[in-house]
Amino acid sequence: MGKGSASFWAQTRGLAWPFWAANFMEMIERLAYYGVRVVIPIYIAQADEIGGLHFSQADKGLIFMWWAVVQSALPVFTGGFADRYGYKRQIALAIGLKALGYVMMATQRDFWPFFGGCLVLAAGTAIFKPPVQGTFVKTLTPETSGVGWGFFYMVVNVGGFLGPPLAHFLGGYSWPAVFYGCAVLVSLNLLWLFTYRRVDSGADTSTGAWHVVATTARHLANPRLLAFILIVSVFWAVMTQLWDLLPNFIVDWIESSSLAQHLPQFMLSRDLSRGLQITQEWVINLNAFLIILFVAPLSWYVNRRMRRLTSIFFGFVIASVGVYTAGSSMSIYSCLAGIACFSVGEMLCSPKMNEYLGVIAPAPHKALYMGYANIPMAIGWGCGAFIGARLYARGGEKAGLALRYLAEVLHVHDLPDRTQAFAALIARLHLTPEQGTRLLWETYDPSRVWIPFVIMGLLAGVALLIFNRRARRWEDTNA
Repeated sequence: MGKGSASFWAQTRGLAWPFWAANFMEMIERLAYYGVRVVIPIYIAQADEIGGLHFSQADKGLIFMWWAVVQSALPVFTGGFADRYGYKRQIALAIGLKALGYVMMATQRDFWPFFGGCLVLAAGTAIFKPPVQGTFVKTLTPETSGVGWGFFYMVVNVGGFLGPPLAHFLGGYSWPAVFYGCAVLVSLNLLWLFTYRRVDSGADTSTGAWHVVATTARHLANPRLLAFILIVSVFWAVMTQLWDLLPNFIVDWIESSSLAQHLPQFMLSRDLSRGLQITQEWVINLNAFLIILFVAPLSWYVNRRMRRLTSIFFGFVIASVGVYTAGSSMSIYSCLAGIACFSVGEMLCSPKMNEYLGVIAPAPHKALYMGYANIPMAIGWGCGAFIGARLYARGGEKAGLALRYLAEVLHVHDLPDRTQAFAALIARLHLTPEQGTRLLWETYDPSRVWIPFVIMGLLAGVALLIFNRRARRWEDTNA
């Protein structure tokens, strides 16, 4: 059983002002970040996207892999620097870097300059996370920890929910407008930073930079911490596919016209070649919407009824099943059911993973351990992006499968460019876009690209069960 026995509202009233200030800055940062994050797979690699970069799926995988490494590995060290040099100073630096990254992405269309903009944005995000999360850990108590992390995750997803509509609106002007708008938005946090009260990290502020690096490496060598990080890394490879792979999959394969006719115009695709379709960002937005509604009360309930590692285990299993369900057919209803299932799993495990690290962290090293929370994302997102891009390029991308059909079935030798492949296929066979999409689905079954990920998620769950049994001896895990 969890330690939190007070009512939900009593725990909420116990949350201090720095917690809410940091949450607001997190919401603004996430609003800008997810305004880009949920649409950038389309901008980078969708073959027929008007105004897109038209890079290959392999290029997209390379960008996301290094984005993951920078954004998620750098906080391992920036967390220690936040403890040593102060949270507020590091937040200000992060905001400047993030704004610069968005501007670079808006202005660069060649691969390497655009790649550089992504890495600058990733570095800004890496520097931003530890001091904000360190603020949460320092202001939460054992009594308010469960509901506090639930609120944090809810606020993250308020930004995540509002980001896609913002991107869709700005995209109506141009793709660069999306990035410029997010740069302006994240810069607003500089104004909000004036209301941020100093939070004492409790760390020794007399040490130098090399001492911070040595402390980071020493704590990371803890076998208990390393085992948890490796298990969660496998799951992160599954989890990030909702934002890396599913956007392209929805645009390529999901048939949503039956539901689209009942929805407002601002949620629908501007490309009417297949009839009215719901934009992929609004489909994926169901994830953020459900989390906003349910994560705080669910976290409070789970904190009372379930051990942390047990909650994480069920989250792994449910989310993995949801990822596969979302891509198991061309039906929008199956896709939405999968996203809903994934969201329940995410709510069970993701806040608890951060909470677990916060609980086992030594008092002077809270931001440092929040930096460690990003290692699984670095490994999992990086490897997942690399694997997923190649799986999708080989057996899931509609443009690639159209080229394959033209070569293998129709024996066309003078193949068109990838951006024209699907149009060339349906023109040659005199099919409608709907018929051409169905033909490729039935011939190649793109749903198979999801099978490796559900296997990985279930294996992570089994590993966590073993870890959980050992953890019963550790009282600070609430086990």
